[in-house]
Amino acid sequence: MENNLTYTRNGDYLIPDLSLSEQPEKPLGKYGRMRKAYLKQHRPILYNHLLLSEKLY
Repeated sequence: MENNLTYTRNGDYLIPDLSLSEQPEKPLGKYGRMRKAYLKQHRPILYNHLLLSEKLY
């Protein structure tokens, strides 16, 4: 398995250099913002998974 990630050293730790693709600049709306806030506060693992897989928006 080939590892194409690059890392940045921060003290004693190596942090992967991750970047997300550009998201469209359209407003979420009231219920979209409420869902995002709910996921961020009450379901942080699902929120992070959706955010990193770029399926949140």
